[in-house]
Amino acid sequence: MKDIKTRESKKDIKMLDRAAGLAKVTKDATVRTKDQVQNLSDDGQITPDKYAEDKIKYMAESAIEDTGKAAKKTVQKTYDGGKRLYKEIRRTRKETDAIKQTAKSTGKSTAKTLQKSIKTGQRTVKTAQQTAKTTVKTAEKTAKAAKKTAEASAKAAKMAAQAARQAARATYKAAVITAKAVAAAVKAAIAGVKALIAAIAAGGWVAVVIIIVICLIALIVGSCFGIFFSGEDTGSGITMQTVISDINTEYEAKINETKGTVAYDVLEMSGSRAVWPEVLSVYAVKTAGDPNNPQEVASIDEGKRQILKDVFWSMNEISFNTATKTENVVTETDDGNGNIVETTESVTRTYLYIRVTHKSADEMAQQYGFTDEQKEQLRELLSDENKKMWSGVLYGYCAGGEDIVSVAISQVGNTGGQPYWSWYGFGSRVEWCACFVSWCANECGYIDTGVIPKFAGCVNGVQWFKDRGQWMDGSGEPVPGMIIFFDWDNKGSSGPQDGLSDHVGIVQKVENGIVYTVEGNSGDSCRVNQYSVDHYEILGYGVPQY
Repeated sequence: MKDIKTRESKKDIKMLDRAAGLAKVTKDATVRTKDQVQNLSDDGQITPDKYAEDKIKYMAESAIEDTGKAAKKTVQKTYDGGKRLYKEIRRTRKETDAIKQTAKSTGKSTAKTLQKSIKTGQRTVKTAQQTAKTTVKTAEKTAKAAKKTAEASAKAAKMAAQAARQAARATYKAAVITAKAVAAAVKAAIAGVKALIAAIAAGGWVAVVIIIVICLIALIVGSCFGIFFSGEDTGSGITMQTVISDINTEYEAKINETKGTVAYDVLEMSGSRAVWPEVLSVYAVKTAGDPNNPQEVASIDEGKRQILKDVFWSMNEISFNTATKTENVVTETDDGNGNIVETTESVTRTYLYIRVTHKSADEMAQQYGFTDEQKEQLRELLSDENKKMWSGVLYGYCAGGEDIVSVAISQVGNTGGQPYWSWYGFGSRVEWCACFVSWCANECGYIDTGVIPKFAGCVNGVQWFKDRGQWMDGSGEPVPGMIIFFDWDNKGSSGPQDGLSDHVGIVQKVENGIVYTVEGNSGDSCRVNQYSVDHYEILGYGVPQY
């Protein structure tokens, strides 16, 4: 009797539990996926790539659930067959017991006959056991095959989800950038299309993305946040960078015009103009929110160019005055015998004082009578999280050393050294050529990443590049974005050349043996200069690892 056990039957039941467990797991996963799809109305999940991934996962897990159900049915059928075999074993077992009992009562004469019957019954039992084992093995193989199929389906679904996510990112990269750039506008757009997205969630992620993109474009183009996309030519032949460059040139021309108004011996300049992000923010809010003639600011034309110029000159003012001073000047001369003779004389000099003053964005909001909503838009445009977006508007998006060149070019015409020396931390004007280079590098993020140092002294800048093996002497030919250092020969107060740097700038380009540079503090302004590549006052170049 010990040979007839139900262990195999228990194993068969255990295999049923595995299949049921697999089906339950896939079902739970399916429920979770459906919940995720339903939750797409939450702000944190409304992104094209996330929706695409969840949609693909949902479809894959549905396929897995179907596979699990099929496996469950197969195992159930196998179990039912095994159960029938088990009943047959129990019936044979009872017959064997009855035969044995009959053998005992009938006697030895029938023992042999009974033993044959018993052996026949045992063979039947063994055959049934083998059949049951075979059935169990078949069930196990079926379950393993179902599991492998489910795993393969899950893997394929994961790969499909990843591919869909990458495709969504590549196709709608502009929409993602848009969302980051105009956080407030995106929140409003999402709030407006939540119900619609929830309603069409089952219809596919492409429809959702298209609707979001359309809503964003319509919202941004018609709002002040369209200024972040004004750096591209939209067909008028004008870009924001060209307009800014023209206004900078006009600003420098007015400074030079002031200098030519009177004769002077000494020039002193003070103050600073408004920074461009503030000017553009005031322009954007004023133009898009004009109650009489609202206009989109994502593009620029002649009419908008004039509006921007008016805003610029409303924010900036150049004034001047002159003063005559009589001062004692000490002159040292050689008497011819090796003796230094000091001579004091009174000299009358005419001083020209040029002052540049500007109004802040808040002051302009007050002047133009902005509403509370417009003031909030102004604050949003000038928030820290949008600093990178302003770089795109002002300088464009470049690669390698071209980005710092673009930043430097945008500053041409600035006079007096503001905001460069004050940004560096000085309380009053200093020789600011190195501050200018450092400021441009900071605008590109190169100081934080260690590509270019923050330095106010040219000698320190040279040493930084030399210490890192990133120095090229003046005999080499530079490329755009290199930092050019000069050793002046009796220019200003430099004295004769001594192997130490007196001035620094940024290489703009090299053409036909001429190196073009953008330099701060060149005549107290930002200018484009040019030298022959082998000019003797070029000390060498810092070579940033962009």
